Amino acid sequence: MSTETRDILQSAADWQAAGRKVALATVVSTWGSAPRPAGSQLAIAENGDFVGSVSGGCVEGAVVAEALEIMRSGTPKQLDFGVSNDEAWEVGLACGGKISVFVERLE
Repeated sequence: MSTETRDILQSAADWQAAGRKVALATVVSTWGSAPRPAGSQLAIAENGDFVGSVSGGCVEGAVVAEALEIMRSGTPKQLDFGVSNDEAWEVGLACGGKISVFVERLE
């Protein structure tokens, strides 16, 4: 396990120990030009704090917004961003790549 991954998971564990709800986003697949490789993670606390990276730019903002909803509902979700998706341009993934990010609430 990389130092970065340990830091992300440790932050998530610390937030949980402090009584906060936490979600974890993980890049599950990429295609073409993608800013972060599969396995990259982002931990998000219920107050909007986050650590790590799944893409960069506005994609992470969209992932954080979805994570906050997933913390409330408890229902995990796979998010897909890519050039064929109109949202890709809106969230800043215009580099020709595609990424899939799985977001789940940590229990």
